[in-house]
Amino acid sequence: MAVSLSRVVGFRALHRFFRPDWSEARNREAFGPLSDPPGHAHDYQCEVTVAGPTVASRGMVMDLVELDRILQGEVVGVFDGRHLNLDVAEFAYGRTLPTCEAIAAHVFARVAARLPAGVLLERVRILEDPTLYADCTGLP
Repeated sequence: MAVSLSRVVGFRALHRFFRPDWSEARNREAFGPLSDPPGHAHDYQCEVTVAGPTVASRGMVMDLVELDRILQGEVVGVFDGRHLNLDVAEFAYGRTLPTCEAIAAHVFARVAARLPAGVLLERVRILEDPTLYADCTGLP
């Protein structure tokens, strides 16, 4: 029987919506105060849901210690205490804007690549706050 397991981790990070190929005025028009330097912080929550058959000897989808290690390495260790535009290459100015949608897709790819055989990543949810979140399921 396939079941799923979800784990939530948190991180605090800053981001700024700003495109260097646009003028200050155009950035302000498109992103409002979210374009102001140096950026603004969020206490993000990242919820990861994995699925697969339970291992009979342990009664779990995967070893929770291993999942925590993956999330520490691919989420908390990468994002916590960082300015996403300045410290994470994928979100550098001129590349992908660090929206919660883009962060969810980025985390999905990194976590999926590290899961053990037979364990599938169902969803990554990134919450900027209790009223705003994005889900990535890996589907087009």
